[in-house]
Amino acid sequence: MSANIPFQTIDWSAIEKTIHPGESGTAWWQTLQLPGLRIRIVEYSPGYLADHWCQKGHIVHCLQGAFISELENGENFELSAGMSYVVSDELSSHRSVTDAGVKLLIIDGDFLKP
Repeated sequence: MSANIPFQTIDWSAIEKTIHPGESGTAWWQTLQLPGLRIRIVEYSPGYLADHWCQKGHIVHCLQGAFISELENGENFELSAGMSYVVSDELSSHRSVTDAGVKLLIIDGDFLKP
């Protein structure tokens, strides 16, 4: 499925932050939901550990700080500002952890389904 998205700008300062507690720490999401496409600015507090293993696909770009993407199979990938990762739906079980906090741009949607 493909959506026709007209040209638009995103004023992130006008998008409300929602709170999502982790196993430890807190995540704040600013979300723009379009047909088949979700774009978020996500901030994790210092000491954040996700409360679940995620199997959803994402394009994740680190804007500020650093974090580790842990895979359930034991692999860890450290990403810092300027780095990105991409994975399709159902191709890994992953979660995020950060010691000092991080700010991310996360894009996901129907285009990442197998």
